[in-house]
Amino acid sequence: MLYRIAEPADWHLARQTDFFASADLAAEGFIHSSEQHQILETARRYYAGRADLVLLEWDEDVLAAAGVRVEREWVASRRQHFAHVFGPVPLAAVRRAWPFGANEAGDFQLPAEL
Repeated sequence: MLYRIAEPADWHLARQTDFFASADLAAEGFIHSSEQHQILETARRYYAGRADLVLLEWDEDVLAAAGVRVEREWVASRRQHFAHVFGPVPLAAVRRAWPFGANEAGDFQLPAEL
């Protein structure tokens, strides 16, 4: 599975259009996503203090079946490979979604199901 920390507006639009897209797709040609072990550091780096986010879980097999290309590319600043999704994500690929945000101390925690 892959994971995306999503803006509420992007998730709302996805539920109306049956496809998830975000500003990074338009700007960079792909949607940034993470493996499970990368979620918390991504949240800490890029979403500090945010309490209104949504964490999406994507099924990579469904993405492949829909013809959506996923490539793991090296990100030097993080010294890791990250999954980049080259196209809108069909809503059928979204397995689960959780409210996601920092607590009062500013820390993020993964949903208990993960």
